[in-house]
Amino acid sequence: MLQQRSLKSITRAVGVGVHSGQRVELTLRPAPPDTGIVFRRVDLANAVDIPARVESVCDTRMASTISAGGDPGAPKVQTIEHFMSACAGLGIDNLRVDITSDEMPILDGSAASFVFLLQSAGIELQDAPKRFVRVLKTIEVRDGEGPTAKWARLEPYHGWKLVFEIVFDHPAVNQTGQRVEFDFGDNQYRRDIARARTFGFTKDVDAMRARGLTLGGSMDNAIVVDDTRVLNAEGLRYDDEFVKHKLLDAIGDLYIAGHPLLASYTSFKGGHALNNKLLRALFADASAWELATFERLSDAPRGFAELAPAW
Repeated sequence: MLQQRSLKSITRAVGVGVHSGQRVELTLRPAPPDTGIVFRRVDLANAVDIPARVESVCDTRMASTISAGGDPGAPKVQTIEHFMSACAGLGIDNLRVDITSDEMPILDGSAASFVFLLQSAGIELQDAPKRFVRVLKTIEVRDGEGPTAKWARLEPYHGWKLVFEIVFDHPAVNQTGQRVEFDFGDNQYRRDIARARTFGFTKDVDAMRARGLTLGGSMDNAIVVDDTRVLNAEGLRYDDEFVKHKLLDAIGDLYIAGHPLLASYTSFKGGHALNNKLLRALFADASAWELATFERLSDAPRGFAELAPAW
């Protein structure tokens, strides 16, 4: 039987929110089978649980934000996509996440620090079947027309494969790869995707900070680009780090489905909003998906039966 996974022990981290700039403490706790990934705002007078589910998403403008009941006015947790990506990459099904602020810590701007944190606690197999959302027919969502068009698609596939393409008219980005393919059966998430950092342009910083955003951003937790070049002294971690970070985000956004997807995902210039729209379109069509488990490991797609560190 392909089993669910949680942590062996409790682990903690401290950081700042990239938008709020506020200090935040994070405590990751093991959770029983079928719990899912549940965030708990422990800084409130009465702690509030917020499950990472499609219906909990209340804002996708700059990040994936979830709230109690999906209510924009309810307690929320912002910028969960890097953490959710790490959980997806390591196959974590069940986890309780205690958090002391309304935003996840940005740490180094990628998923690598979260991967390290999860692996340091140890990953434990649980006596329950791992559940997947198997896509049965093609679902596509679009935004805009002509040169401004963006789209994302899910298609049936026995595994989990992603293709992402970006288009940035910028010298520093144009010099790198703007299309990436990743298959969990062939590639290693920790090695190939997890270290890709978020990025931003100096020309946008003042406007964003005037709106109370990116107050915690710096070259310690983001790739910073001026009109022509990358400003970080160490350069890029991957030759195609820009598009790999967009794919990293997509992995996290789509893990808000509540279970790993069995599908092929393709996106052109997509982002958090389009990814959430895609999941909502999938779940709105009962004929487009089903829950699946694998009693025999030999029946599971490649990449899912191995222990998490192999990914």
